[in-house]
Amino acid sequence: MSATQTPSNNRQGESGGALLAVLWLSAALAAIALSLATSVRGETERTATAVDSIRTRYLAAGAIERALLYMEWGPARRADGESPYFAWGTQYLAFEFPTGQAEVRIMPEAAKINVNSASPEELFRLLVAVGADPARAHEIAMAIVDWRTPAPGNAPTAFDQYYLSRPSSFQARHASFEEIEELLLVRGMTPELFYGSYERDAEGRLVPRGGLKDCLTVYGAGAFDVNTVEPAVLAAIGLPQETIASIVAARRAAPFRNMEEVRAITGNAPGTHRLRVGGNAIYTLRATARLRLQDGSLSDERRSVAATVKFVGPRFRDRFHVLRWYDNVWVQ
Repeated sequence: MSATQTPSNNRQGESGGALLAVLWLSAALAAIALSLATSVRGETERTATAVDSIRTRYLAAGAIERALLYMEWGPARRADGESPYFAWGTQYLAFEFPTGQAEVRIMPEAAKINVNSASPEELFRLLVAVGADPARAHEIAMAIVDWRTPAPGNAPTAFDQYYLSRPSSFQARHASFEEIEELLLVRGMTPELFYGSYERDAEGRLVPRGGLKDCLTVYGAGAFDVNTVEPAVLAAIGLPQETIASIVAARRAAPFRNMEEVRAITGNAPGTHRLRVGGNAIYTLRATARLRLQDGSLSDERRSVAATVKFVGPRFRDRFHVLRWYDNVWVQ
C-alpha cells in the first residue's frame, strides 16, 4: 500500500462507485417504468376507444331496427290524421336513447336509377351531375355499358384488355351488376365519384356533393320518388336546374302528397312524367350514431351502419327481409 492511499480512501472510492451504480440503475428502472406506464396508458386509451366504437356501432344498428318498426307502424294514425311514427316521404328519423342519439336516413331504391337498364345518355348526365368532367363521364358510361353487356363471341373487349393489364388483373362480368359496389371496378371510376366528395359554394364554404352510391341501384325500376330522389338523378332524367331547385326547396318545407302538387311546380318540364310520390318495397336505411358521455354531452366519434331491406307485407310472419347489411359505411 502506498503512502498516499489509505484504507479510508479505498472505502470512499468503493462507496462512490456503488452510489454511482445505484444512480444509473435507478435511472434505468425509472425509464423502463415510464415507458411501461406510457404503453399501458396508450393501450388503455386504445381499448376504451375500441369499446366506444363497438358501442356506437350497436347503437346505430339499434336505430335501424327501431326505424324499421316505425316504418311498419307508419299507417297507424292519430285522431288528427298524422302518423306518430312514420309518414311516407320522410327522409330522416331522429332517435334519442339513454346511451346516445342516432339519425337514420331513409332512401327508397325507387329514388335511384337502375344501373342495369339506364341508357348511356342517362349515365353520362348523372356522372356530370356528380362532378365528373365530360371526357371521364363518357368513358365511365361506356365502361358501365360494357360491364353489363355480354361480350360478342366471348372475346375480350377493349375494356377487358385494360383490366387485364392492371397489376390485379380481371375481366368485366359482361352480365348484370349484382352489387352496386361493382362500379368501383369499372374503368375511370374514382372513390370520390362513387362515395361523394365536397365542393365550395359561392361563399367558399365546403358543402357535400353526393356520389353514385346514392343515385344508382340494382333494385329500382320505373318512376322515381320525388320526395327522396337526389338532385343529380333529377338532372340525369332531364329536369332543368331551376326546376330541380324548386323541387328541393318545396320538399324541404313539406313532403309532396300527390302528383298535382308536383306538377304545380314542374309544369310540363322534361322528365316530370318519370316522377311519382312514394317508394316501392325496397329501402336502404343508413344510421349514424353518437354516444352520450358521462357529463351529458355527445362523443365526437360517429359510426354509421346501413341495411337494404324489402318489405314483404302482412301475409308473412317476417314483415321485411334484409337484403344487404353494411357494417361500416362512410357518410359525409
